[in-house]
Amino acid sequence: MNEETRQNPTDFIREAIGADNASGRFGGRVHTRFPPEPNGHLHIGHAKAICITYGVAEEHGGKYNLRMDDTNPAKEKDEYVEAIQEDVRWLGFDWQDRLFYASDYFGQLCDWAIDLIKKGKAYVCDLGEDEISAYRGTQVFGADGRRETPPGKDSPNRDRAVAENLDLFGRMRRGEFPDGSRTLRAKIDMAHPNLNMRDPVMYRILRADHYRQGSRWCIYPTYDWAHGQSDSIEGITHSICDISFENHRPLYDWFLDALGVHHPRQIEFGRLNLTHTVLSKRYLRELVEGGTVSGWDDPRLPTLRGLRRRGFTPEAIREFCRRIGVTKSDTTVDIRLLEHCVRDHLNRIAPRAMAVIDPLKVTISNYPADACEEVDAINNPEDPAAGTRKLPFCRELFIERDDFMEDPPKQFHRLAPGREVRLRCAYFITCQEVIRDARGEIVELRCTYDPATRGGDAPDGRKVKGTIHWVSARHAIPAEVRLYDHLFLPEDPMATPGDWKAGLNPGSLRALTGCRIEPALDTAPPGYRCQFERVGYFCKDPDSRPGRPVFNRTVPLKDSWKKIQAKSG
Repeated sequence: MNEETRQNPTDFIREAIGADNASGRFGGRVHTRFPPEPNGHLHIGHAKAICITYGVAEEHGGKYNLRMDDTNPAKEKDEYVEAIQEDVRWLGFDWQDRLFYASDYFGQLCDWAIDLIKKGKAYVCDLGEDEISAYRGTQVFGADGRRETPPGKDSPNRDRAVAENLDLFGRMRRGEFPDGSRTLRAKIDMAHPNLNMRDPVMYRILRADHYRQGSRWCIYPTYDWAHGQSDSIEGITHSICDISFENHRPLYDWFLDALGVHHPRQIEFGRLNLTHTVLSKRYLRELVEGGTVSGWDDPRLPTLRGLRRRGFTPEAIREFCRRIGVTKSDTTVDIRLLEHCVRDHLNRIAPRAMAVIDPLKVTISNYPADACEEVDAINNPEDPAAGTRKLPFCRELFIERDDFMEDPPKQFHRLAPGREVRLRCAYFITCQEVIRDARGEIVELRCTYDPATRGGDAPDGRKVKGTIHWVSARHAIPAEVRLYDHLFLPEDPMATPGDWKAGLNPGSLRALTGCRIEPALDTAPPGYRCQFERVGYFCKDPDSRPGRPVFNRTVPLKDSWKKIQAKSG
């Protein structure tokens, strides 16, 4: 990494933690956590949260927890738990032995609920879900255009005696009532301007097996009841959340103060949005379950699994998160910055390879028909330690079809009739004849080569303007190449009138068969990243089979982000 990358960032979160440490709050400890709900896969927005929470803990010599906030048995699965751990590790972060589950705290949360009932701060309510919502009220706009929150309406059960509430909650716990028939609610303030403070639900009756707890529970805590108390149980000092939790902070503070337990400090940051994609887990699930994409690891998705399959590196994602920084409000970042970060990293680390996407046969007529030799190719010009490799060179080759033009414009410096170009790492060749099929399409070029130019230079000092890549027709491996583009055409898919999926890009995936790649790539493992010279950066897909490899394009070689930055000054 360069010096810029290694510098520790400064932002309002780090300033707040620094002030806490200076004042002695929490005894100078810094203990953070990342608490995903295991009901889907992580995406680039989660990566930002992970980088922030882990980063501030690491910078202060603190601790970092990974916790599954698994309070909804209807949507949570073991497969998501395993996938989340895999993604966080891949991103480069280690929670050591501090993997926790909110479901392991169900007993303590239940005891604390009973404590609030005894204090007269919680009650059992018989209203249904829709009635609770109607009684709570909603925000309206006043005559002056400002938002107002008229007082809500008390539940008929709000003033139940403590003894009755204890009895009813115990019976809820024992499964004596139907699902949804009763809830336990905090008794706060039905006229509070913050709707989250209007007697929020703490427990609901739900007969559903939990992926960890089985059928032990028939009442489940709400996320709002479990979240802050889980932080308290784990001794978290700084609960770093996205801005959507800002309006929930007064509720979390009320719960912790009412219980008289350890009280972490919550700090919110703005969420990340990316152009040409969606980051809502609900919308991503709709794309997956509706068959729009092939799965959670589809390389067009902004999930960490999708980005990994496409060829993105964890280093590039961390650098992207560092560059966008931390803000107090939601931001939309140009996806081309993310592409620039991975392109920059792969340029430094990715070995080069020869691959022809749209092959055109070349026969070198003055090269011996039965001869074959090996030429040396540099693996990575950015890394001399990467060394060289041997490429087979024979009479028949494949070049890119668009590297030849029969009647080229002045600016075209590649192969044309009578023109000499350089075959990268090999020889100068000159096109002598164009062969067409019965339909008039070009199917072969017949060329001659200069044996004295082996290695790509002429002893007589003559220069050529064009250099093209190639593969040996005899040795090249047939491959499928998948060219990925942005999933949505509009920068903001949600701004599309009507169905947000109307903006889907029909050209987001082009699967090309009949491509030819150098033979060594056939045995490369899935996940192998390389640069197809003059084409782009690619990653070997898990769908690959011996003799039939599949490569996904990570990003093209051209960097549009640099052009944008140059124009902006």
